[in-house]
Amino acid sequence: MQAILTVRTSGQGLHEFTEDVVRFVRGSGIERGLLTLFVQHTSCSLCVQENADPDVRRDLDQFFRRLVPPSDDPSMRWIAHESEGPDDMPAHIKAALNAVSLSIPVTGGRPALGTWQGIYLFEHRDRPPRTAGGGAPERLTRNPGAGRRAGAPGRLQPQRSLRACGPPAATRTSRAAAGRGSTGPGRRAASSTPSAAPCRGG
Repeated sequence: MQAILTVRTSGQGLHEFTEDVVRFVRGSGIERGLLTLFVQHTSCSLCVQENADPDVRRDLDQFFRRLVPPSDDPSMRWIAHESEGPDDMPAHIKAALNAVSLSIPVTGGRPALGTWQGIYLFEHRDRPPRTAGGGAPERLTRNPGAGRRAGAPGRLQPQRSLRACGPPAATRTSRAAAGRGSTGPGRRAASSTPSAAPCRGG
């Protein structure tokens, strides 16, 4: 089972989408398995971090800003790739230093997160990418040719997409057997077939 979750961002920083993932797992009917999240962009990343104190997110963001400053900083004059602005190549570097996929156990029909853990998209660009067609802050397509939730056509929305993959039907418990898991700032389908589809970007 796969779905594409769309997370709207507003610039550099950590953007939590834990509840989107919880809804996906709940809707899958899967009680036990392994959830895979994969972001389909090269200038953002994924992480599991504390969701209690917002200072943690602020400090993490500041750490990476200091670690990899914009390309117009004197210390970054060696950078050649500047076609999309001073935040572009540093965003690629930050994404290379962080994870673009996560594997999270599913127990009792929920992601097995700790008490203070949240799932975040870590945006590394100042200006999120804008995509034609727009959409709601969260767009979930359960079946690529079936119905989908979307916003008003023609609008441009900064957003990132990531692919969520649940375990194949063979790994479900008996209770679940009848049931059915961007480039630039601002980020990026689910099948109920009994076999696991590869989790890859488009």
